[in-house]
Amino acid sequence: MSCILNIETSTTICSVALSTDGELLFEKSSFEGPSHAALLGTYVEEALFTLKEKGKKLDAVAVSSGPGSYTGLRIGVSAAKGLCFGLDIPLISIHTLDIIAATAIKQNGGVSDCLYCAMLDARRMEVYAAIYDSSLQVVRETMADIVNSETYASYLKKGKVCFFGNGAAKCRSTIISENAVFIENIHPLAVNMIPLSEQAFATGHFEDVAYFEPFYLKEFQATIAKNKVLGNT
Repeated sequence: MSCILNIETSTTICSVALSTDGELLFEKSSFEGPSHAALLGTYVEEALFTLKEKGKKLDAVAVSSGPGSYTGLRIGVSAAKGLCFGLDIPLISIHTLDIIAATAIKQNGGVSDCLYCAMLDARRMEVYAAIYDSSLQVVRETMADIVNSETYASYLKKGKVCFFGNGAAKCRSTIISENAVFIENIHPLAVNMIPLSEQAFATGHFEDVAYFEPFYLKEFQATIAKNKVLGNT
């Protein structure tokens, strides 16, 4: 049996979910802006109270590992590390783009005749993106992209590509193709981490609590700048 607390703070949404063997015990999310510092502790406290009421103990903490907001990720990872140190339990990290890709695939009914492009907003026409198939296998690794009409042309020529995430809306007018599909309202939420964190727990895929660091968007922006200098974009 695995009881996992899932924490997602990579964007402006603050989200916590508690699960036991994949069953949701508690979930709370706020879409009211970047208020992680004020809300996360309260959500975690409520989740742990639910755990106590049910007479269960926490086996692991899972946290979104980015890319994402520096402040949001720092708050989420700090809380996760504190719990893991204090309770002597494992830390699980889940890639933010994996979370939204799994959500989009599920919402799209697992349709297999298309690819799924998860996009996290950076600035201007810049995104952080990865491409998956319908079984959540990576087709193209996570990369820093400057989006223009040719960025995903090689994939769109072969078939349908579903674009989603908070970076997709601004690309709608730039990605012109009859094979481009945009899926709305896909957000990284803790409740959608549950299947991924359960799988990680079952396979013993844990992080070193002392040394784990998330992937911040500032690192992504440095990659964008480097690519511009080298003429790779």
